[in-house]
Amino acid sequence: MDVPIRVAAVRRRLAAGCAALLLVALASATSAGAAPSPSPSPSPSPSSWPPGGLDPRITAIMRKPEYRHAQWGLLQTAPDDGRVLHSMFPGQFFIPGSTAKLFSVSGPWQTLGPDHRFVTPVYAVGERNGATLTGDLDLVAQGDLTMGGRTRPDGTVAYTDLDHTYADDFPGAILTPENPLAGIDQLARQVRDAGITRVDGDVIVDSRLFAPDPLLDPVPTPLIINDNLIDLLTTPGSRPGADARLEWRPKVAPYRVTSTVKTVAAGGPTNITVTAADGGTRIRLSGTIAADAAPLLRVSPVADPAAFGRTALIEALRRAGVQVTADATGPNPVARLPRTYEGRPRVAAYTSPPYEQYAKLILKVSHNLGANLGICLMAVANGSRQCADGFPVLADFLDRAGVDRKQVQLADGRGGNPADRATPRAVVQMLAYWQRTPDARRFREALPVLGVDGLLAENCRNCPARGKVFAKTGAAVGADFLGDRLAVGAITIAGYLDKGGGRFDTFYAGVNGASTPTADVAGVEAIANDLALIAAHLQESPG
Repeated sequence: MDVPIRVAAVRRRLAAGCAALLLVALASATSAGAAPSPSPSPSPSPSSWPPGGLDPRITAIMRKPEYRHAQWGLLQTAPDDGRVLHSMFPGQFFIPGSTAKLFSVSGPWQTLGPDHRFVTPVYAVGERNGATLTGDLDLVAQGDLTMGGRTRPDGTVAYTDLDHTYADDFPGAILTPENPLAGIDQLARQVRDAGITRVDGDVIVDSRLFAPDPLLDPVPTPLIINDNLIDLLTTPGSRPGADARLEWRPKVAPYRVTSTVKTVAAGGPTNITVTAADGGTRIRLSGTIAADAAPLLRVSPVADPAAFGRTALIEALRRAGVQVTADATGPNPVARLPRTYEGRPRVAAYTSPPYEQYAKLILKVSHNLGANLGICLMAVANGSRQCADGFPVLADFLDRAGVDRKQVQLADGRGGNPADRATPRAVVQMLAYWQRTPDARRFREALPVLGVDGLLAENCRNCPARGKVFAKTGAAVGADFLGDRLAVGAITIAGYLDKGGGRFDTFYAGVNGASTPTADVAGVEAIANDLALIAAHLQESPG
């Protein structure tokens, strides 16, 4: 089969001194993809290959020169009895990349339940006299991943095939159309509907649910609005030389954004730099954008999510007709929080979509913040405020699920820590567990689908396997400054193969230790293409 498979170029700037591996997801984008490169002359087969077992198209991929010093892993099992159909080094540790999310999403799914909803309340703390509250409004953060910022009218969570959280790493990231302040606005309207029109006091975000853990990157926080990011969308001006147009969101004080980006002639360079000052609240864009370029999205982090949420709620209250005497900007006054809310009237509450929808978001777009958040939420479910205490909860779940924990190493939820490792056997055990549960179909359909959606939307769109591979992808890519090339620590893919008749084989395929001929990211694209092709060939092969 000779089918072009498109995947995004890894755009992360490989600056000198950045020695750490860059963990990213295989992602689709708008750039033109490269067809798989021709197979080189065969090299000796590893002794562990099953004789005559693998599709020759797969062995041809594995024998390419760029894999001469690499290690392949592969495992495919039948769903009825776990019979091994193909196996290469199933018990060897591999860098998982974002396939680690298969573990970190499964744990919260079973700990919280797929239908669990996060209810974020606002309490009136003080004395109520008619429409006036003399005291504070306290928003008690509950670890809601989106706070309504992605919720569609039908209650599902919106996502794009290349999420805005990857805007600084990949070309082609786009925004969902939903208002990122939707949940905050809803809370403000509920306060007004509760009869409060004046607050002689303050608005406070109670973030005591769990303590942010800097060892998790990105760091989850109890209150998350717009993934703790400011979106910056630049569009070319009307002609070369004109100022580029800028849209940004969510607009919350004291954040201010300015741009000096200029439009250049069609075909010219598009190169936009984002700088932030004053604690991230003063954001400046500079550079150029070509007249024929598509709108370019960049993001800037919110440094203090609790203070940001406090200001956002005060501004939303004022839009809803509730006067607040406190200044909208400034630190979040946590010293004023009560020890308990027992007996305090709840005047508003935002209810999230079910966790299953968040799991789908995390898996479809490889949402790193959401994956790390799951670790913290498991800790909270076990009565702890320390995110690290989520790992024992995950460990207990893996034991119950029949996953050999000795074959899994995790120091985060996203698959981005250098310590993260998993064997093909452990990954397949995790996948096989789901097939024995009532949620088998729900979990399978939460994964990207080859040629259809998520991070596999642009892969294999015209091949027979389109729509028949449900899989999570992952990658670890860094710079080899010595060899002036790219070091591919890992590219992996794991999930389910629809073999027809209701049969879904579990599979894992991955390569560790590959490298590209040059520093051109097209070499990474080619390796990513190869992994997508291997998954397609496994699905198409008989047996």
